[in-house]
Amino acid sequence: MSAGLGADPLADSAVTPFVRKAAAWAWRLLILFAALLALLWLVKRLEVIFVPVALATIIAALLMPAVDFLDRRGAPRGGGVALVMLSGIAVVGGLLTFVVSQFIEGAPALVAEVTRSIDGVRGWLVDGPLHLSRDQIDNAGNAAIEALRDNQERLTTGALSTAGTITEILTGALLVLFTLIFLLHGGRNIFGFVTQIFPEDVRGRVRDAGRAGFHSLIGYIRATFLVALVDAVGIGAGLAIMGIPLALPLASLVFLGAFVPLIGAVITGFLAVIVALLAKGFVYALITLGLIIAVQQLEAHVLQPLVMGRAVSIHPLAVVLAIAGGAVLAGIVGALLAVPTIAFVNSAVRVLVASDPEAEAEALEEDDGPRIDAEPDDVGPQPPYDE
Repeated sequence: MSAGLGADPLADSAVTPFVRKAAAWAWRLLILFAALLALLWLVKRLEVIFVPVALATIIAALLMPAVDFLDRRGAPRGGGVALVMLSGIAVVGGLLTFVVSQFIEGAPALVAEVTRSIDGVRGWLVDGPLHLSRDQIDNAGNAAIEALRDNQERLTTGALSTAGTITEILTGALLVLFTLIFLLHGGRNIFGFVTQIFPEDVRGRVRDAGRAGFHSLIGYIRATFLVALVDAVGIGAGLAIMGIPLALPLASLVFLGAFVPLIGAVITGFLAVIVALLAKGFVYALITLGLIIAVQQLEAHVLQPLVMGRAVSIHPLAVVLAIAGGAVLAGIVGALLAVPTIAFVNSAVRVLVASDPEAEAEALEEDDGPRIDAEPDDVGPQPPYDE
């Protein structure tokens, strides 16, 4: 009599090796997929915590080299963090103030241009090949106004929802600021303490993987910032030379959009084309489109290969899929965080599975340029744990 819970050797022998291997792979892949779904569900449930911490980590990757530079020059770690953060807040606040003031100054000119464009379109509809009557055009305008009035309640509800969203944004911003301070001051010590949960024989490999991932994140943010700045300066200068209204606000949108790879700068550049079309006509819109294409080609063929090394090299298909998945899961924030997450995971996994993790981590740093961050032993007081 065969055991009730045991496998039947005759039954196993009747199954081909291919089917047995496929079944073994299938149940393992199902477990991995279930774990991934559980992780995504947990992230979604804790979105109000996860997103600010992720944003703070990205900002820390941008500011950490400056803090480390001051630390190596003998400045107190806390003083360096305060100086870098206050300088960053001052720069961002000044830029936002300047952009908003330029938008306020340029908006009337754009409205006037749009009004003239609408009058021109209306005249073409009446006198052109369509030969529409003015009554038909007026009726279409009245129908649009009536539709807005009929949906006034929905618009009001949306405004209230927006007010609630603003409250969440302010709360998240405070959490980002609070988290950023601690990451800049003692992030490496925090990471070293957290990795205490891993067994001692793999703890060093995990720490090497984490350092490699964060180093790639630094390289990615640094490169993306430079690419975004070049995009904004190139497109903004072209719009200003052509006399397009709102050139500086549009350049600022291009700068922000460039942090979403492949599609961000394209979408914001398309807005610039629309403004040029409304304000200056079809010829200027074509020139603006050519300018955007030229800047994008400069970015793709010169800047990206030059400033991003092998440590942050990601296949374009992976970038597109990551952005699409992030947008589906968390909207704009998900699209923004997707590629930095892939860059971090890519380098971390390569070190984890390498036969010599230290050599792989050093190779990643060499391909990504000179080392700009300090080791944990070089920064601040040491945490209370034993290596």
